[in-house]
Amino acid sequence: MEPGNINLSSHLGSCFRQVNLSRAGQLSSPWFSTAFAFLGLGSNLFAFCVLVSSSRKMHNRSRSSFLVFLCGLVVTDFMGLLVTASVVVPYHLIRFNWTEVDPGCHLCNFMGLAMVFFGQCPLLLGATMAAERFLGINRPFSRSTSMSKRRAWTLVVLVWTLGFSMGLLPILGLGNYSLQFPNSWCFLTLLHDAKNMAFSLIFALLGIFCVSLSFILNTVSVVTLCRVYHDSESVQRRRDSEVEMMVQLVGIMVIASVCWLPLLIFIAQTALQEQPAGLDVNQVPQQTQTLLLIYVRVATWNQILDPWVYILFRRAVLKRIYPSLKTRPSIISLYPVLNTSLRRKFTQESVLH
Repeated sequence: MEPGNINLSSHLGSCFRQVNLSRAGQLSSPWFSTAFAFLGLGSNLFAFCVLVSSSRKMHNRSRSSFLVFLCGLVVTDFMGLLVTASVVVPYHLIRFNWTEVDPGCHLCNFMGLAMVFFGQCPLLLGATMAAERFLGINRPFSRSTSMSKRRAWTLVVLVWTLGFSMGLLPILGLGNYSLQFPNSWCFLTLLHDAKNMAFSLIFALLGIFCVSLSFILNTVSVVTLCRVYHDSESVQRRRDSEVEMMVQLVGIMVIASVCWLPLLIFIAQTALQEQPAGLDVNQVPQQTQTLLLIYVRVATWNQILDPWVYILFRRAVLKRIYPSLKTRPSIISLYPVLNTSLRRKFTQESVLH
């Protein structure tokens, strides 16, 4: 495909618009995309194997439900890389012509839906995990028992359903997915018509809300754990499993914030800005196209780094760094005014294997 501005015929699908490819060679490389995909897939596959092995040995119900959420996150990241790489890598290797391969925009719509689904789900899962840990640490008796694996998987499926429903919106008419610079991927359209602006803002604001909610809930949970840790009776009160889960959850939150907030803020700002003068209605400024590609690549690092949070921040690894980390009683001891039978019930459910 020759560089330059592509003027597309009106009979093609709505995903095609004017895309400037004069700088495509500077930002596209088959080796970068391939190495990026294999690194992410390998990392998530390794983390999934470790999670499955840990889950089989786990008898702590609270920890088991947290492992379910982590499994859901790893599966989401793995499938996200697999689906998007199956389109991007072949394009960079053979440079197929989208107007010939996908004139009806079916493949482009599928990839756009995948980008939205696999982009929002990790943020939604992060917020769900933060809420679950917040209740587990700050309101341990608001639930009669710890969350079961079945209920945790139900929440994961609900998150996937919400992400999929959001990805369907452009296909159902709220905005549209379009081919993005350098012609290797599809995503939401940063045009200034009402429908595309609405969907862009929904995508960006929902993501920012999830990151913000995770930050607030995790901060409160960490403060609670720190208060227990520094209490005069901390030797009896600390519980390593809560500390381990919060370390992992905070790591996931930090990575999501660093990787995703630049893209989400950029999309929101672009949607709220006025249409630049001198451009066609169906045209996005070249600088906007380039920045979008860069921010999406930064966001994709989230899928590569997420699995390493669990791999590196497991208790076995943390004990090597901090040898004094030992198994201690449950967070239940924060609430000593309980009858003996109730205390025994909760402590047995949260005892570490």
